[in-house]
Amino acid sequence: MSDYWYIWMILGVLFIVAEIFTPGFVLLWFGVGAMIAGLLSMTGLVGLPLQVIIFLGVSVALTIASRTIFERVFMRGSPGGGLKSGVDSLPGRVAVVVSASEGALDEGAVRVFGSTWRAFPVEGEEPLKEGEQVRIERVEGTSVYVSHVSRLPSWRQSDVAE
Repeated sequence: MSDYWYIWMILGVLFIVAEIFTPGFVLLWFGVGAMIAGLLSMTGLVGLPLQVIIFLGVSVALTIASRTIFERVFMRGSPGGGLKSGVDSLPGRVAVVVSASEGALDEGAVRVFGSTWRAFPVEGEEPLKEGEQVRIERVEGTSVYVSHVSRLPSWRQSDVAE
């Protein structure tokens, strides 16, 4: 039996516990790799250099495999090949005007997902009126450009454009 098995086991537990406090789902696989290296160390059949190689190999292989599986399962059918979040998810969303257009640029404000954005009507659109619903067309910096919504789709209808 090798003298390093308990170090590998402690390291494995630390990696797995640390995974609870971090995003990304990576440390778990390093914890599993350390546990496997610890089990091999217990047998006494492999030395420390091979244990380190096995730890790194198993950890990296599991990380790559999980990323591939998650992309195939969770990102399937996503437009653009990925999950949109943050600012990238705003175009196409419906917002509510919370401050009517003012000034030469027709600057107003809209609220979407609980955040207020400086808003401008896209070219050819009427000024914004408080309380109306608009569709976000694009985001430029900290401003959104919106168009008026003539009719919101019902939850019973499909999202197919007419």
